[in-house]
Amino acid sequence: MANLNIKATDGNTYDAIVIGSGISGGWAAKELCEKGLKTLLLERGRNVEHVKDYTTATLHPWEFKHRLSNPEQDKQEDPIQSGAYDESSKHFFVRDKEHPYIQEKPFSWIRGYQVGGRSLTWGRQCYRLSDLDFEANAKDGHGPDWPIRYQDIASWYDYVEQFAGISGQAEGLPHLPDGQFLPPMELNCLEQHIREQLKQKYDDRLLTIARVANLSKGHNNRGPCQYRNLCHRGCPFGGYFSSNGATLPAAMATGNLTLRPFSIVTEILYDKNTRKASGVRIMDTETKAVTEYYARIIFLNASTIASAAILLKSVSDAFPNGLGNNNDLVGRHLMDHHFKVGAMGEYNGFKDQYYAGRRPAGIYIPRFRNLNDATQRTDYVRGFGYQGYAEREAWMDHYKIPGYGEQFKKDITNPGKWVMWLGAWGEMLPYADNRVTLDPSATDKWGQPLVRISFEIKDNEKAMRKDMRSSAEEMLEKSGLTNISGFDYNYVGGECVHEMGTARMGHDPKTSVLNKWNQLHEVPNVFITDGSCMTSSATQNPSLTYMALTARACDHAVQLLKKNEL
Repeated sequence: MANLNIKATDGNTYDAIVIGSGISGGWAAKELCEKGLKTLLLERGRNVEHVKDYTTATLHPWEFKHRLSNPEQDKQEDPIQSGAYDESSKHFFVRDKEHPYIQEKPFSWIRGYQVGGRSLTWGRQCYRLSDLDFEANAKDGHGPDWPIRYQDIASWYDYVEQFAGISGQAEGLPHLPDGQFLPPMELNCLEQHIREQLKQKYDDRLLTIARVANLSKGHNNRGPCQYRNLCHRGCPFGGYFSSNGATLPAAMATGNLTLRPFSIVTEILYDKNTRKASGVRIMDTETKAVTEYYARIIFLNASTIASAAILLKSVSDAFPNGLGNNNDLVGRHLMDHHFKVGAMGEYNGFKDQYYAGRRPAGIYIPRFRNLNDATQRTDYVRGFGYQGYAEREAWMDHYKIPGYGEQFKKDITNPGKWVMWLGAWGEMLPYADNRVTLDPSATDKWGQPLVRISFEIKDNEKAMRKDMRSSAEEMLEKSGLTNISGFDYNYVGGECVHEMGTARMGHDPKTSVLNKWNQLHEVPNVFITDGSCMTSSATQNPSLTYMALTARACDHAVQLLKKNEL
């Protein structure tokens, strides 16, 4: 580690530094600023101003050169990112050529380097974890025990839901706890029919409206949602939760936030005398100038893979293998949710019914496997949930409709049959060899070592996928649908964009990287509250848990500061 630039200390010192401005970083900035800390927020990408920089938000499909399709050139130049963007959202994703990484085994690393990160393009699904999830590792032995339980985080779920605004329906399920909900969005007639059929045919299945960070009514001076379903373009109405539309304005309003975009964190600086981090070293992405900033606490929220990489780059005499990595666990146990498997079918009915608007949420069928003795499987552990939707097919679902003139116009504007799509999201176990490392020689254009990713699903997930498909087919059949077709589209790691687990929480420093307050076991003034901290993946979309853990960790960090314990 190079010597600190002492002359810069006075001008570059803050109470707290937050690395990354996505969902968890935005929350960290808000909480720390509101608690009175002068906070520096570092973002490696460009600034994106709320509303002003949502440049495609109000454009019609015909105003795009390729009518929202990705041309072959984009697919060739962005083989990873183009699987996640379309013509209206491309500017919120990195360019693959500019930001290379090494796939030791196939892994799609989807990234958005800008202020707000992927909070601008996320799927907005928000579900709480329960003790079924927090106790899973301890009960089946796959991974160390979580150091927290639901009661430790329940009030923080309340707290972040009340600020973010989550629409949803209370259902009273112990393994999918209810939250502080805004009014639920409506099921359409076929979804309601399937909900009723599942209640009649099963005693362990429930279909509910998705719980999403879309505002079904105005909330905290934002929204309401306009039912345009164009969320990935950025919402000028503030109709969904993002760092740009919610947490960062709150942080800015305190007068305590300093935002510095175009800032690559090259390492976290460690002081061996105090045994704490003293600050960070950054490189300006445009000028390549190197600067150091100092603070009493550091929140690392760069996202799972990038956060692991920053720790691994932060080498010193005390940590020759990376900050907090003397146990060789940083970067290991990378998880995602495996999906792209399920079924779809047709329904011969409700031909006189349709729906209005473009609801930005589907349906959710919570986990029903391995909940108890009655639902226990012998071929795999853990479980999965379903997301999906029912709709009436439109002309673009078929493309080739013969004819021309007046009759042709009638044919293509006539609603098609009702169809239902069900896709499963499955839990993945934490495997030590699913990991992130740094290449010893290859670097990017800023001289930073390239990330290497090795990742694969294993026998447990493969066995689960068979059930994920067959259960979807069975539920649709029992609900009266026909022409049912199952699918399994050969999921590749990372495609779900739920990567997590590279710096997991735990009681024991020998088997985990973070303690129950999200502090590095070995460097207590460094907190990590993005997906890196997850000890298991559960089945639910994880972002709400990142938010709750971040708010909880910020509260604890400030308490420690007041006691002069950091």
